[in-house]
This record gives sequence, C-alpha cells and structure tokens, in this order.
Amino acid sequence: MTVELFTDGWTFRRDGEVDGELVRLPHDAMIGEARSAVGGTGNHGGYFPGGTYTYSKVWCVPESAVDIEYTLRFEGVYGDTRVFLDGRELGGCDSGYREFAISLGMLKGGSEATIEVHVDNSAVPNSRWYTGSGIYRPVWIEAAGPYRLAHDGIRVITRDIGAEATVEVVVGTVGDLPLGATVAVEMHGPTGSVAQRATSMSVGGTVTIPLQIEQPRPWSAEHPELYDVKVDLCIDAEVVDTRTVRTGLRTIHVDSRNGLRVNGAPVLLRGACVHHDNGILGAATFAAAEYRRARLLKQAGFNAIRSSHNPLSRAFLDACDEIGLYVMDELTDVWLKHKTPHDDADRFEASWQADADAMIASDRNHPSVIMYSIGNEIAETATADGIDAAHRLHAYFRRNDPTRPTTLAVNLLLNLMSSRGTSAFDRDQYSAAPAKAKRTTTSTAANMVTAKLGRIMNFVSRLPAADRASRDAFGSVDIAGYNYAFGRYASDRKKYPERVIVGSESMPGDLPAIWSRVLDVPGVIGDFMWTGWDYLGEAGIGVWSYGADSGSINKPFPALIAGPGALDITGVPGAPALLAAAVWGVADAPGIAVRPMDVAGRRTNRSPWRTSDAVCSWSWRGAEGTADIEVYSADDEVEVFLNGRSVGRKRTGSRSGFTARFRAEYEPGEIVAVGYRGGRESGRAMLRTAGQPVVQIRAESAETNGPDDLAFVWIELADELGTVDSMSADQITVTVTGAGSLAALGSAAPITEESFVDSTHATYRGRALAVIRGSEVGGDVVVSVQSRQHGSASTTIINSPIAAREHRKAHS
Repeated sequence: MTVELFTDGWTFRRDGEVDGELVRLPHDAMIGEARSAVGGTGNHGGYFPGGTYTYSKVWCVPESAVDIEYTLRFEGVYGDTRVFLDGRELGGCDSGYREFAISLGMLKGGSEATIEVHVDNSAVPNSRWYTGSGIYRPVWIEAAGPYRLAHDGIRVITRDIGAEATVEVVVGTVGDLPLGATVAVEMHGPTGSVAQRATSMSVGGTVTIPLQIEQPRPWSAEHPELYDVKVDLCIDAEVVDTRTVRTGLRTIHVDSRNGLRVNGAPVLLRGACVHHDNGILGAATFAAAEYRRARLLKQAGFNAIRSSHNPLSRAFLDACDEIGLYVMDELTDVWLKHKTPHDDADRFEASWQADADAMIASDRNHPSVIMYSIGNEIAETATADGIDAAHRLHAYFRRNDPTRPTTLAVNLLLNLMSSRGTSAFDRDQYSAAPAKAKRTTTSTAANMVTAKLGRIMNFVSRLPAADRASRDAFGSVDIAGYNYAFGRYASDRKKYPERVIVGSESMPGDLPAIWSRVLDVPGVIGDFMWTGWDYLGEAGIGVWSYGADSGSINKPFPALIAGPGALDITGVPGAPALLAAAVWGVADAPGIAVRPMDVAGRRTNRSPWRTSDAVCSWSWRGAEGTADIEVYSADDEVEVFLNGRSVGRKRTGSRSGFTARFRAEYEPGEIVAVGYRGGRESGRAMLRTAGQPVVQIRAESAETNGPDDLAFVWIELADELGTVDSMSADQITVTVTGAGSLAALGSAAPITEESFVDSTHATYRGRALAVIRGSEVGGDVVVSVQSRQHGSASTTIINSPIAAREHRKAHS
C-alpha cells in the first residue's frame, strides 16, 4: 500500500459561483466569508455565515494501476459531505470531526477521474464555537493491492514496563490471505537501533505478536521517548505491504487511593482546554500550526490538553507525543438534547458509534492519549435517558480500548436544571437581534451577574440537589469530570471514597484554590483551565469591556474572539499564563503584567473566564497616570522597583493567591520584580519601555519545507532592542513573493471587522502575525511589510520542498 497526500490541484466554488479558485488543502471556507450582525452563526461562531461549497479535482490515474484499489481518506470535513466520482455519488459523512474513507474502486491506469466533494454547512449555528467549513483537514489517497495491512490496523499495547517491557503488536489484514502468509514486526528504539524483530503466521484477519523489549525507555510528558514499529506483510517471502507507526511504551493506572499513575509514577495534570481552530488560520489544520500550539503550551507550563469538544487532529496528537503532553480526547458536546438549533442531537444515536470508532482508531497508538471523555456538559445525564446513554458510551469505549479510562465532563448547574425540567439552551440567546442584545447586555444587572457567574456555578454545585443530579452520571465512567465545581472535591471524596476526580473545566482565577485541593485531596488528579489557548467564536465570553460597552459574555457584533485564553490566538501569553506558572511552581522568576493604562479610569466590565486584563508591557506612552501592576509568584515575597526605586515589597505564594498588586505613577524606563525565598533573592523579571518604534519582522523559523508547511512571522512595532510598543497602532500590508504565499494575516484583537484572509490588517497592542505557506518550488520566500506610519521591513525565508518529500517518504 502507498499513502500520499492528496491536497493539491483542487478547485473551490461557493454555491452559485461558476468559476472557482485554485486551492491547496487543508482549506477553511468559512474564514474568508463576510461576517454580519444578522443571521449566520451569531455569537457562537463569531458572526460568520454558513455556506454550501464544492471542491473538485481532475486526477490522472497512474499508468501502473493494475489490480489496485484506490481510497480517499478524509481526516475531517465540516458540513454534510457527499463525494462524487465522474458524477456518481460514492458516499459521504455527516460528522464534521469524523475521519472517513471513500473507495474509488479499481480505476484504469492513465485515465482521468473527476472527483467532487459537496459540502453543506448552511444550517447554522450548529455548534457553540467557530467550526469552519469545508475540507479543513488533510486528505490522503491510498493505493492498495488485494493483500494489505488494514488502515489503522496496527495496534501496539504496552502490558508491563520494568527491566523489560512486555508489548503486544496486534496486526489486522485485508484480503483472503494465502497459506503461509506472514507478518513481521521490527521495533526501533529512541536511539535508532532495532529493539526487537518477531515473525508470526497470519491467522484470519488479525495476528498478535508478543515482544519483550530490553532496557525500555518509557514515554511520559517529562520524557517523551518514542519507538517506530515497522510491520511487513509477506507472501512467499515477498513483502506485499508495509507500514510504520510511531508510538511510545506507556502504562496508565488510575484509582481513588493512588490517583493517576503513568508508568507507575504519580502524575498531576496541569491542563489546558483547547478548541480545534488555529486562530487566524481558522479551522484549517496544518501540522506546523498544531506543533506550534503544543510547543508554546508546554513552554507555558501546561503538561496536559483537553480537546474541547471534539477529537483532536492527528497532527496535534503527533505533536503531543513528540513534545510530551498528556491528552484527554473528547468525543462530542451534544448527545440527545440540542444546544444550538442545528447541532447533531437529532442524529446522535445513529452516528455516535461511528464517531467513537474513528476516534479510537486514531488515538490508540498515541501514548499521549491517556483518557477518553465521552461528552461535555451533557445536562440530560441527570435523566434516565442520559444515564442510559452514558453507560452505553462508557461500555463501548472500554470494550474497544480497555487500556484507557473514560471520563465525562459534567456541569452540575446544568444537570440540576435538567433534573428540574429546564435547560440553559432552551432559547437561542446568542442569536438575538443586535438591537435587543445591546439593550439587554449593557444593563448593569446583567454585567454584575456575568462577573459573578463563576461563583454562582460553584455555589450551586455544592447543593445536595446538584449531587443527586450528577451522581449517576459520575458513576457511569472511570473518572468524574467536574466543570466549575471544585468546591465539591473534599466533600465528595468523603461521600464517594472510590470516586476519582478531575477538574475538566475551570475558571483561570480559581486556580490557586483549585490546585490546593489537587494537592491535598486524595483521588483528585488535576485540572484543566478554560482555556489554555484562545479561540474564535463564543465571542467575548472572556473579554473585559469598559465604560458603556457590553459586559455580557455574549458580545455583540463585531466581537470575534472568545478571550479567555492563557495564550491569545497568536500565541502570546497573558496574565492567566503567569498565574498558572506561579501556582504550579514551574516559573523560575516572578511574572509581571500591567493593567492597560489606555482604559484606566473607565468602568470595568469583568468576565469570570479571565483572571485579569493585564498585559506584559511597560510601554504606555501617552496614557500616563497611576499604573496597576500585578506580580505573579510562588516566592515568599516580591519587591517591585521602578527605575531603581522600590515601589514596595509584599508577600506572595499560596498565602496571597500567588498574586501581589502594586500601584505606581507611570514613568518610562524599567520596572523590575524581584522574588525572595527565605530572605534571599530567588529570581527577577523586567519590563522596559519601548523607544521610538519602527515596523520590524521577526520570523519564528527561517525555513519552510514545502507547500504543506508554514512559517510564523511576527510584525511588531518595536524599538531597536525589539521591545514592542503596546500603545502604537498602525495599518500594515504584507507582500509575499518567491516560493511561498500568505496564508493568513491578523492579530489578537477581540473585536474587529477585519478579515484574516486580507493582506492588510491593523496591529493590536503593537503586534500582528503573518503565516507564510511554502510551495512546491524551492527557493527564497521574501516577506515584505509596509506600514502607514512606522516604515517598512522585509525578511527572507528558505523554502525546501525536497526535505518535506524525503520526510513523507520515510514515514509512509
């Protein structure tokens, strides 16, 4: 079998268009559409419209196609999908996150085949977040003979790890194999040597080969050691198919006494909830973008990812394996009851098993995946029908993958409402008319309720009725997932001593209180912050506003970004990331942030989903006045110096919520925070004022490896030392010439009418981000930036498609 990317040469057309545009997959059709205050996805999807689209491609079948069956494999298409070959419908998929395959059959070598993919995502809103539209994940074409290894048919199971590791390699085959067919396995260790080779006669469609690995190197988030497992299918001593999978040797155990153990060692999850979009790229799934998100989250101190609320892409799982992040992979946000008018509740019963099968098949060789979540905030689990569904889903996952525990993320407030016959989703409040939404959401009462929503959820979760509404749901899975209910941990562990608890979703500002319980309450295995990385849609839920602007969690158009991310949609960490690093004790110095001085003195409308609006900047030219300074630290004390003068010294650490606040009259220069432990300096951090800013370009990498790779390029209004001026704003235009193209351009501005597909965009807090895509042609990619007020700049990136082809060949 050969497997190749099938992403080039596609023509994309919107419904009603005659002429299309040439695109290379993955492609998000929604991100380029015009947003509007009326209709469309509303606040859920960032006010983007839905749509109906056609992707077409004329493919020349290889001349050597004899007794070859071709299969198209789609990693994800958002919208109801139908696939046609030469005008004949072959099949489709009704799930936006399910991987699916379409057989093209045996085609005549040298012939031309016209492939069309029709995608209908016009019925919106169908999710509570930005989904994207179209073929947003990669597509592959498989060419296979009559005898072959099954797709995702190799499963590597670590049974035990000690001085040796006991491993089973289960191999599935396709075709009526002749007598004497064999399966051979080679396992290559982290150093590149052959760990072990074994051969077995193939029996039926599946064969299990046991291996004993000497001196194993187990996989964990701290030591992400990986092995390559090469499997050959042989007939008459000839290799007729081969496949290599990358995996790790890793065991998982969880119980109420010892909590979570990975390879026998206790682990606490420092978790980040993430959505599937890639910020300014929209929903388009590129391996480079997924690796970047994983890398930056790991650098910020997170050691775990919760996929919210759909399965992670294969590229993100690969990144978590390689970088070292534990994963809670989640099946869905919807079961039997609607949360938005056009979601999947009506077809849940008909499709959940297929969705689960695809998720398990994708996940099972990834050592990073340590548990499955079977659903998020499924309020009907307070009812008999929902409890029955929970038991069925749990049993299905355990039967098909008994090596990983299951969890269910429960919002106890929603379950309590459901048990009393009400629902937070009965009315589509997000799609209210703009005028009405503005009248209701700008009221003082609504803003006050929004600011206290976290406390309300935590208070309600402690009620006995909330316990009764959730206990059967928690009893249906291996690990009880609590959304916004950390106040129950200690009492529930006493009442239910066999219960294992994870904080599946929490307010960032609650982390100090939560983490003390994670450390002190047996059987609580960690916490997942909402969110680690910011996302599109749920527009404004975590955005602070000022003055008469809407303080509702449902911000009116043109709000775009959710706003609660510890890292924003471009990857810049904010105050929640500094707080988390201090609470977890992973920071080597205090973190400094300053509340924006350009909004000082205005009434603040806070959101419970964001700890603080402070940013890591001391550049507030033109907004002089009293500065509110926040220092995040696990030290005993911190002292702040402004231009060498002490502003004050205060205690930090757990006694003060890991936060010390100072006030000082702003003046340009340097602000320094010094941490002390036992009276001695333990670390220091500094922010400085930018000098005269000019436009500067800073590429995160100097190379792209072909058309499926990306380079992330910062455009910053900064001085000669690279200090960004957060008060500077400008309109910048990006031009890309040579062996690459502009894939996206944007900023982390939470409210904007600008598009990420245009070549001109405004900076936000002195920054914008350009994403450059390589091409099939090797050579230089010149990225040029012209600003209105701060000059121009350029940089060169090298595009090397040969390196990409060699990499794909080595791992096909």
